[in-house]
Amino acid sequence: MPLAGGLIAESLRIGAVLDDLGLTVRKISRANVGDVDAGQPLTWTFLDFEAADEDAPRLAAALSDSLDPILGWYCDFRTTDETFVVFGGRMFRYPRGDRTRRSEAEAYARSVGVPDPQIDWPE
Repeated sequence: MPLAGGLIAESLRIGAVLDDLGLTVRKISRANVGDVDAGQPLTWTFLDFEAADEDAPRLAAALSDSLDPILGWYCDFRTTDETFVVFGGRMFRYPRGDRTRRSEAEAYARSVGVPDPQIDWPE
């Protein structure tokens, strides 16, 4: 199974560029799911992607540099064995199913303003 994840286009900092990452976009969709009361835009653009497992560290680093740290935006993806949750300037990487490490990522998400219903990345 290749690395798989999702990116919300609105989560990118203005001026950020993600290129040469070897991503394959599998689906693009839009929905009105943002939490306007938390300062988020109502409409989000979702990019479901895949890449080679070995590209995970490079992808995480690029996302950490590109995600807007305001409003607690994050991008999550999974390899065969690991879960990655990347915020602007911060990244969590843990074995899939590791509840303790997931709890650390969830606590950080809350600390940067991610609404609880949005702390929902899959393992």
